[in-house]
Amino acid sequence: MEVNIGELSSTLRALDGESVLVPETLKKIVGTVMKAVEEREEHLERVNAEQRLGAGLSSDLEEG
Repeated sequence: MEVNIGELSSTLRALDGESVLVPETLKKIVGTVMKAVEEREEHLERVNAEQRLGAGLSSDLEEG
């Protein structure tokens, strides 16, 4: 397949070193990280609850 481009136009923007990420991209990154942190905290809470439950059952079995 042959493609012929007679004219090509493009827009370039110069960015300074501090503004490499556009705000939308930064929001997506922060949102993804926040979701991962929340999921990790929820997981740790479940693990801690299971460990407390397990410790309570162990002491009940030792006493009984």
